[in-house]
Amino acid sequence: MAQLVVRNLEEDVKAKLRRRAAAHGCSMEAEVRAILRAAVNMDAGREGKLGTRIAARFAKIGLRDDEAIAELRGYPPEPAAFDR
Repeated sequence: MAQLVVRNLEEDVKAKLRRRAAAHGCSMEAEVRAILRAAVNMDAGREGKLGTRIAARFAKIGLRDDEAIAELRGYPPEPAAFDR
């Protein structure tokens, strides 16, 4: 396993990390590993450009490249309603 040393970490960041680790019931070291693992895994899902990612997301609902999306015509526009 590799080791990583983080220097010049702000005291408030260290304190927040300690509280977060305590809330999760683990050591600060284990918490840092979990944070780094999540960050790396999140970046792995962002491969490709935006259009490619959008197409991949909507491919699951059955639209094909050659299939047109029907336009909604004949419906009057309605203003947005904001409840207070």
